[in-house]
Amino acid sequence: MRRRECLVTAITIRGLDAAVKQRLAAQAKRNGRSMEAEARHLIDEGTKPSNLGLALYEGSREFGGADLEIPARDGHARVAELA
Repeated sequence: MRRRECLVTAITIRGLDAAVKQRLAAQAKRNGRSMEAEARHLIDEGTKPSNLGLALYEGSREFGGADLEIPARDGHARVAELA
């Protein structure tokens, strides 16, 4: 069986404002992570493709959601004409 290789990479962030580092440290503490783990989490989450539909759904839940009437279907589905 072939062993799966895992490449570990590193980055250095120069010029980071001290206030940003303090906020990162505070956020890491709140989340029970080290600053490095918190930075990894933020980079990982921040670089995932966005899902607009899910974002709208989650955003509307914050304000109680939305009750939309779904009209009953009347008739049969039609085939789209693409000509």
